[in-house]
Amino acid sequence: MALPTPVPLVLVHGLWDTPNLFRRLEQRLAGRRDPLLVPHLPHGLGEKPLLDLAHQLGRMVDQRFGAGRAVDVLGFSMGGLVARTWLQLAGGEGRVRRFTAVGSPQRGSLLALLGPRRWLASIADMRPGSPLLRQLNGDLSTLEGTECCSFWCLADTMVVPSWTGVLPLGRRQQLPVWHHKQLISHPAALEPIVAELLRP
Repeated sequence: MALPTPVPLVLVHGLWDTPNLFRRLEQRLAGRRDPLLVPHLPHGLGEKPLLDLAHQLGRMVDQRFGAGRAVDVLGFSMGGLVARTWLQLAGGEGRVRRFTAVGSPQRGSLLALLGPRRWLASIADMRPGSPLLRQLNGDLSTLEGTECCSFWCLADTMVVPSWTGVLPLGRRQQLPVWHHKQLISHPAALEPIVAELLRP
């Protein structure tokens, strides 16, 4: 009897991050979620609109796994919005089996109001009530076929207010860590995240 084909996992980094962000998570996974794609999505200081990054993500997923193969996706911080934009608006609908958002400003962050809209499009997209967020949250039907899970922490100073950093659907878990980056690096956060990613 043939073994079931494993579902690939895609890890999407956030603003001013690189794939190195996920080094500790990859060590914890220890090859148990292969095949794994950890793409680099350069966005400068934040000039690229999230929809552009979402299309780029979709092309990289297609190149690695083919255009029709189902995947699981984890997005950290802005990466959670990039992944969600791909899922809902840029060709990922029907392909994402499970979507995990970690410390991700799904309803925006007040900190994004500090960035100049004219030059920092990706940051402008993360403003509460931005056109992109209104579009994503205005029609949740494209998320309904995907298992969603959100991890967040109360002391997050990047997603402000922190409790808005969750997806509108699915399970939510508050993690016992003290700042944004610990959500993807601290053992107390990595343990439940790995458990989620290894669910049968």
